[in-house]
Amino acid sequence: MATINDSTIRAIKQRFGIVGESPALIAAIRRAMLVAPIDLSVLIIGESGSGKESFPKIIHESSPRKHKKYIAVNCGAIPEGTIDSELFGHVKGSFTGAIADHKGYFEEADGGVIFLDEVAEMPMSTQARLLRVLENGEYLRVGDSTVRKTNIRIVAATNKDMLQAVKDGKFREDLYYRLSTVQINVPPLRDRGDDIILLSRLFLRNFVTENRTAPVTLSDDAHNLLKTYHWPGNVRQLKSVIEQVALFESGNTVDAATLSQYMPNSRETALTVQSQPNYDYNAEREQLFTLILSMRAEIEALKKRMDGVGPTSHVASSVHELKRETNPLLEYGDSDSMSMSSPYRNMQREAQELGHVDEVSAMDVESETVKTLDETERETIENALRHNNGRRKLTAQELKISERTLYRKIKQYNLER
Repeated sequence: MATINDSTIRAIKQRFGIVGESPALIAAIRRAMLVAPIDLSVLIIGESGSGKESFPKIIHESSPRKHKKYIAVNCGAIPEGTIDSELFGHVKGSFTGAIADHKGYFEEADGGVIFLDEVAEMPMSTQARLLRVLENGEYLRVGDSTVRKTNIRIVAATNKDMLQAVKDGKFREDLYYRLSTVQINVPPLRDRGDDIILLSRLFLRNFVTENRTAPVTLSDDAHNLLKTYHWPGNVRQLKSVIEQVALFESGNTVDAATLSQYMPNSRETALTVQSQPNYDYNAEREQLFTLILSMRAEIEALKKRMDGVGPTSHVASSVHELKRETNPLLEYGDSDSMSMSSPYRNMQREAQELGHVDEVSAMDVESETVKTLDETERETIENALRHNNGRRKLTAQELKISERTLYRKIKQYNLER
């Protein structure tokens, strides 16, 4: 087996048009190179648009099967009624419209590699056929009784939680373990750091070259916005945004305020960096605490409406947390123009309207014992995990943070149980 060093990785990236230097991406490429010469099934896991389709090609081109056929099949794009015929073939007269014998992909690619994209969308009946191929290389054409053999290597990919699909009865457990002999995790764009800037520059340069438009320059705060945006559509979405910017802002320098107009829900999924371009922050931590404080304020107000009576401690406690000095979660604007954040004003007004307190003064607030931000964060994560029955992917989605951040927080607060 050839040594997989940095120069080998660079050659692979150049050959397959992969851009990026993030450790998670390099680890995925290295893993694909290591498994390529070994005839094992591979399952590639990653979000839609993250670039999963490059890895089966790396595996095929770096394997002893590279001189045989490589066929890519999108299982989600083939109707359920015809997928068996497409994969395994059919004989004449087996169904309406079968006017001749037909070879399936497994027969066409004999000796080569088949890439099954969106494998989680495969019908259960087809999953049973596929399992037989993986176990002994045997299959039947639709409408035929003659067992055929194929020597095929299968690389599959999905953007679904396969274990959850197994629990829900939508995917066979035995097939999942046969497909996932080796797993390769392709990182989402939001976890690739400076790769986002490298890709945006590449897309800008390609668009300008191909369409002969004037160059576009992105400012530093625009780069910050690109790096803090959630990118639910991953690389595909980034390319779409950059091409729009290159077209409509041709010849201009684009700042964060302008760039945000081309990014859906940018105010919700990323921090508004143009208001504080020099502020050094941890985007995911701030988003999490913003959610925490908002939820606490709503819950306490709701409790007061339901109880109708009670001491001021809950309201005052929430007000204290919302009023904490040097807390970047509450105010992003100028401090002179926002001497009291809107959540604080709302809480104070709500308490007065309900008649529980005449006034929440600074003295009252300071006298209360409140939880630290770490205690509040731990409690919120613990409650979210309990609400989602310990399913971390759903918990991360509910808290609007990445799974990597959630795993780190679980370990930090000893919530692994």
